[in-house]
Amino acid sequence: MKKYIYTAMLIMTGLISVNAQRMLAGQKGLELNIGALSGKNLSDNYYLNAGVTVYAKNGNYFLGSFEYGRQQISYKKMNPVWQTYLVEGGYNFQLLRDAGSIFTLNAGLSAVAGYESGKLNASASTKSIKYNPSEENFIFGPGARISVETYVSDHLVLLLAGKAKFLWGTPADKLRPSIGLGLRYNF
Repeated sequence: MKKYIYTAMLIMTGLISVNAQRMLAGQKGLELNIGALSGKNLSDNYYLNAGVTVYAKNGNYFLGSFEYGRQQISYKKMNPVWQTYLVEGGYNFQLLRDAGSIFTLNAGLSAVAGYESGKLNASASTKSIKYNPSEENFIFGPGARISVETYVSDHLVLLLAGKAKFLWGTPADKLRPSIGLGLRYNF
């Protein structure tokens, strides 16, 4: 009889899903994102982002990241290409979540600083443009982010994020919206 009870308990233990605690204060994570910047051609308008998260109370978290972006801007038929290297630090607030914390909606604010370089395509003429197409600039400004996050497993999070940055110090587009997809591993 004990054999049947132990077998039934073992089967029940295997069937019951046990979820690890999520979004604990002090929990850390590594995040990788790829996304599209505003523009017609996605192969020339993209960003790659790598970051670190540290959770605070109530599912809120600090985010620090490094981002590389490449954007081709249409300007008088010349299409200059801008490459940006940004460092971003900010705080994200949890707005909504379900009972099991599987789906969350977060919004955040950040400070952004970095470097950009722009260059014109070799076939274009520089006579009719307002800015030097081969210039390099220090850029900085505020950023905002809204993201939908879902736990794929106890440690792996899938993100869909929309971001906007307003950058000073650049002759190119100051407002830079983007949308991206990412993965975060919490440990």
